[in-house]
Amino acid sequence: MTEENGIPTVVTASRIIAAPARTVFELIADPAQQPRWDGNDNLAEAAAGQRVRAVGDVFTMTLTNGGIRDNHVVEFAEGQLIAWLPSVQGDQPPGHLWRWELDRVDEAHVRVTHTYEWSRLTDEKRLARARATTSDKLLASVERLAELAEANGERPSPDL
Repeated sequence: MTEENGIPTVVTASRIIAAPARTVFELIADPAQQPRWDGNDNLAEAAAGQRVRAVGDVFTMTLTNGGIRDNHVVEFAEGQLIAWLPSVQGDQPPGHLWRWELDRVDEAHVRVTHTYEWSRLTDEKRLARARATTSDKLLASVERLAELAEANGERPSPDL
């Protein structure tokens, strides 16, 4: 199912960023960096030392409303792909997914695609917010990510 009542359940945003893929990926894979580029202004902070390295990793994020989310990594390829299912801390994920895909264009450019999928969302309290998550909102995160990555593109990534 790709729509619910005419509203897409999978939304994406994509653009080319003028920075090496490793620089962009490090900003995504390190949860402590995510609040810096979150276009939804939903993420407050994450403890350092949670760098994602594999499927099965779980990182914890504090939201701007004070809520705490566990993020269960379900897709991972170093430098290329990361996706997670968020959940209230200690609960099973209710079925919405955040994905980041990086396709290297050349040494200094990468196409970044950000996807939000809620076709399997079971928590009715989250449906209104899911419906309101549009490509424009995803693009805000991609644009902020690009700004940070392009400013830091020459700096080598500390974890890679």
